[in-house]
Amino acid sequence: MRRSLFVFILIITAAVSRAQLQPVVWTYGAKKTADRTYEVEIKATIKEGWHLFSQTQPADAIAIPTAFAINPNPLLIRKGALREIGKLEKYKDKTLGVTAYQYAGQVRFVQTVMLKAKARTVFAGTVEFQTCDDEKCLPPQKVNFSIPLQ
Repeated sequence: MRRSLFVFILIITAAVSRAQLQPVVWTYGAKKTADRTYEVEIKATIKEGWHLFSQTQPADAIAIPTAFAINPNPLLIRKGALREIGKLEKYKDKTLGVTAYQYAGQVRFVQTVMLKAKARTVFAGTVEFQTCDDEKCLPPQKVNFSIPLQ
């Protein structure tokens, strides 16, 4: 019994520790803006003290940019690029002499899509990102997403 309790406590402790090292929470949604046209939103809420890098970085950056891999879908037409909406910060590391474009607090990634026909489908893919605070950077992570369009 004690051994089972010890294992249970160890599992809970590991889960709580892992949750504390997840400085970004991703949420997803889609809003219909016209007939068969949607605005898809992928939102990153960033824990205080942490930041998430922009999709584009300056030439001297060593930061790993946020990158989206969108799954092919023959029912969808993407209109324009995946836009970033948030307060972009330009960070200059005085020690290394490099710069980075980053976000703190929150950033929204928005894509306009149009359905080729009236159908139910999904806008799906993967986001790869890296987060850092003033002392450390976590290894890049990949998160899958699937946003229903109806």
